[in-house]
Amino acid sequence: MNYTEIMIRYGELSTKGKNRRSFIDRLHGNVAKVLQDFPELRIHPKRDRMHINLNGTDAQAVMKRLQVVFGIQNYSPSIRIDKDLELIKQTALQMIQEQYQPGKTFKITTKRADHEFEYDTNQINLAVGDYVSDHIPELQAEMRRPDIKIRIEIRFDGAYLSSQTFPGAGGLPVGTAGKAALMLSGGIDSPVAGYLAMKRGVEVEMIHFYSPPYTSEHALQKAQDLTVKLTKYAGHIQFIQVPFTEIQETIKKQVPEGYLMTVQRRFMLRLTDLITKKRHGLAIFNGESVGQVASQTLESMAAINDVTTTPIIRPVATMDKTEIIKIAEKIDTFDLSIQPFEDCCTIFAPTRPKTKPTITKAREYEEQLDVEGLINRALAGIKIINITPFDHYLEQKNSEIEALL
Repeated sequence: MNYTEIMIRYGELSTKGKNRRSFIDRLHGNVAKVLQDFPELRIHPKRDRMHINLNGTDAQAVMKRLQVVFGIQNYSPSIRIDKDLELIKQTALQMIQEQYQPGKTFKITTKRADHEFEYDTNQINLAVGDYVSDHIPELQAEMRRPDIKIRIEIRFDGAYLSSQTFPGAGGLPVGTAGKAALMLSGGIDSPVAGYLAMKRGVEVEMIHFYSPPYTSEHALQKAQDLTVKLTKYAGHIQFIQVPFTEIQETIKKQVPEGYLMTVQRRFMLRLTDLITKKRHGLAIFNGESVGQVASQTLESMAAINDVTTTPIIRPVATMDKTEIIKIAEKIDTFDLSIQPFEDCCTIFAPTRPKTKPTITKAREYEEQLDVEGLINRALAGIKIINITPFDHYLEQKNSEIEALL
């Protein structure tokens, strides 16, 4: 079928009331980013639909990009024709003939935004259904679970017909919920937390701590590669490298073993908080899951959170590991995450970390350190790079779309 456009349906954006326009504008911008190398396309965001005029561009290639854009409920390759009932019937029949096989069933469903059109939805459904049955008598109608479903939308600028609908990524457009920092390690959990944050419209900036020579260039590259995986949902992500060697060596020398992890993470959170505020972020996200490791007990979280009043959001806090892994596999970060490169969370790891540290003790041990000097020297060494998707991710296969188009 020679599709003329892609019709995008908004889903959750439909509930945004007076703020709806700003959400649609943001989605428009995000869609334009992922489709920027298709110059022939024309994107028209409207109140209840977004239309992408293909102008000869391959519909399949466009839909591969759209499947990772948050804020889209679903989308359909469509044909726009004049609002003429005879033409609508002929086009619907042609769509069904291209998919028909003996034993299949069909359904016609119509929505009418233009109430001035001379036929109502029931009349259109009956007229088109009868026309199809007259031309393919063996094709049976089925209202609940049809094999072929023709959607007709009568809009002010024409009639739109589609026979396939693909699920979008859901959620809210990235950027509509403000900006935040994500504490990105090299593990499984934090990339999943970043994905879930972006799905709720948060623009995330990655903060990654590295400790050469204890952590290798491979470990740093792994964190950057994980960020690349997530950029397909956001277009680009700022990656902030924070040197952490001096802090870790100092803590190792001067803090009792049981509190090494607690004090180390307090420093990480202090640094993240300062960077976040400087870059006008509103919250800090991380991949902590309650009880998963010693530093993620409620007592540990309380002792670590003591250094900031900035909201700490933990999207995977109540998930078990199998649930987190399932999402990691879905977003294609799992295989990268399990590569065996040390990160600064695992080096100098104590054999018997304190699972119930107290705020009082953590503060007491920090009083022995040059906290301000260590923090300032780390901040002076940060490096920020802008990470964008590799071009090859756009060539990923979508078997469902390929099978239906």
